[in-house]
Amino acid sequence: MKILVTGGAGFIGSAVARLAIARGFDVVNLDALTYAANPANLASVDSAPGYAFEHADIRDRDALDRILATHEPDAVLHLAAESHVDRSIDGPRAFIDTNVTGTFNLLEASRAWWSARGKPDGFRFLHVSTDEVFGSLGPDGRFTEDSPYDPRSPYSASKAASDHLVRAWHETYGLPVIVTNCSNNYGPYQFPEKLIPVTILNALAGRPLPVYGKGANIRDWLFVEDHAEALLLVLERGRPGRTYAIGGENERRNIDIVTTICGILDRKRPRSRGAHRDLVTFVADRPGHDARYAIDPTRIATELGWRPSLTIDEGLERTVDWYLANEDWWRPLLQRDGVGARLGLSA
Repeated sequence: MKILVTGGAGFIGSAVARLAIARGFDVVNLDALTYAANPANLASVDSAPGYAFEHADIRDRDALDRILATHEPDAVLHLAAESHVDRSIDGPRAFIDTNVTGTFNLLEASRAWWSARGKPDGFRFLHVSTDEVFGSLGPDGRFTEDSPYDPRSPYSASKAASDHLVRAWHETYGLPVIVTNCSNNYGPYQFPEKLIPVTILNALAGRPLPVYGKGANIRDWLFVEDHAEALLLVLERGRPGRTYAIGGENERRNIDIVTTICGILDRKRPRSRGAHRDLVTFVADRPGHDARYAIDPTRIATELGWRPSLTIDEGLERTVDWYLANEDWWRPLLQRDGVGARLGLSA
């Protein structure tokens, strides 16, 4: 199978590309190489015979038409997106342009290509979304594929809009689409603006470890390589028109994530004085910060046999080890726009 992966130089996209090449798939990586993308994420596969890279933007319809015609993929796995909530608060336009208009362009280009080739039954368009489209949970319950949409940030609203477009293209045009909604990803190669890499890298530098509000917000944490496994499984065996919720079944408060990382670093890279948790600093909360997310992955477990393989403690240990061993990967990224700055307070 040949897969066109959009956003394949990003965190999740590169995990999918690496796994797909290892499994014998051909991969065409379409990426605009914006601030959070990193070609170094693909260093282990960029010379593989089944790998090709296309520097292009999903907002460019002509480029999409050319790439589809040139590579003739069997499936499109759509991951390209602006994804940082804080950046969406400061600059929402980029999120509408990429996540909504870009998805529209990709749907139309894929539909035209699929139709021109007689609408082959095996073609798939897999759209990767987030649990944030469902809004905020109370203390009980979990999101399912039937949860109502209630986005609370420009980011989640843009992803909700793209989800609706994808489903509409299935209902109206018959395009064989599948939608997935995942919980918070973490693991190797994550750009240093999200909670876990920020905590690891700030702790190593002896800088404050910022925690929004009281750190009581709860997330369901999914190791990125488990997510990549799930996406390839859905691509191969999922039913067109179906939605699959992919969760890590590992709920933790943000403050607990931070203190767990501190404990791991105390063992592996101790400070000369004091403990890493002494660096924890509570800061002003994000506007509209959802209290809790959690996903019920029963459908993907019962229909496709997928469950997450790692607990959060196992995954955090593996993640910290990776960042400790790969300073040459993350050090240059600290100079990129917005890294290390507090974003999302312009509301």
